[in-house]
Amino acid sequence: MNVRRLIPSAVLATATVLGLSALTACSSDAADKNNEGKLDVVASFYPMEFLAKEIGGDDVEVTTLTEPGQEPHDLEISAKQTAQLENADAALFLKGLQPSVDEAIGQSGIKTKIDAASLTSMEKHGTEVGGHAKEHDEHGSEEEHGHEGEESHEGEEGHEEGHEGHSHETPGGKDPHIWLDPVKYAEVAEGVGKAFAKADPDHRATYEKNTAALVKKLTGLDTDFKNGLKNTDSKVFITTHAAFGYLAERYGLTEEAISGLDPEGEPSANRVRDLQEMAKADGVTTVFYETLVSDKTAKTLAKDAKLKTDVLDPIEGITKKSKGDDYIEVMRSNLAALQKALGAK
Repeated sequence: MNVRRLIPSAVLATATVLGLSALTACSSDAADKNNEGKLDVVASFYPMEFLAKEIGGDDVEVTTLTEPGQEPHDLEISAKQTAQLENADAALFLKGLQPSVDEAIGQSGIKTKIDAASLTSMEKHGTEVGGHAKEHDEHGSEEEHGHEGEESHEGEEGHEEGHEGHSHETPGGKDPHIWLDPVKYAEVAEGVGKAFAKADPDHRATYEKNTAALVKKLTGLDTDFKNGLKNTDSKVFITTHAAFGYLAERYGLTEEAISGLDPEGEPSANRVRDLQEMAKADGVTTVFYETLVSDKTAKTLAKDAKLKTDVLDPIEGITKKSKGDDYIEVMRSNLAALQKALGAK
């Protein structure tokens, strides 16, 4: 037989109040543990994550949408990541590089949306055909290759139209790889610091101090690149895709990309031939490949042209294969690779 015990209403009311109080306290503790008064920032991919952590320091909690080793452009936002965006205080991204990120941030209710592309000037780089390699081709035999160059250019336009939204390109065809130019990256850093200070004025002094420290590091990096690449045997280098246009322009170099701005694009036969001829004419010794995309085309070109291969990292993510633990270290590794390939004196 079941026996029901009656609990006095006063006791029940007291227990209910205590229970609710305990639940509220636990919820409050959990919230404090998660937030700890920090600015909750969602970064789209590694170069944005690096800025957020360097500038925010201990006063920010940074979540990255792009996992280490994942090609940033391939990212598709998950339901969990959408929720992270909705709960974040700020989002730091580079508009045009990751369409799914742009869409998710645009549809979110995040108060502070920081677009790195708006914090510095953007330029066009990386047409697959033309430029330095094509000049060598035209000088070699203007009649023989003139029409081929035109046909190849048309093919390039077709390629871009067929892959609209699939190449590393911001609106207007601008090159998004601003982080590979320390000067432009420093400009972005200054903008991010101001945005953090506006979003979280209680920690303004920290953000300003950390921004100044980061800009100083980037200024030193710029000086090292200037001095390290001032006197070289060659000024031309070949890469898998056109990620280093800003860097090349900054330091008086010429980048020739195998597949333009699209890291997964396939070069035409004319393009490969032009690169081989240009490499011979300009004393190019090395074809650079990357860690996050296939190195097959780069190594095939190098083998056919009897050139060496090495890594020039666009630093879209840090992995075990990266030659350094952070942006600064990998950039210095890139400098050393360029000095070796170009015959720095």
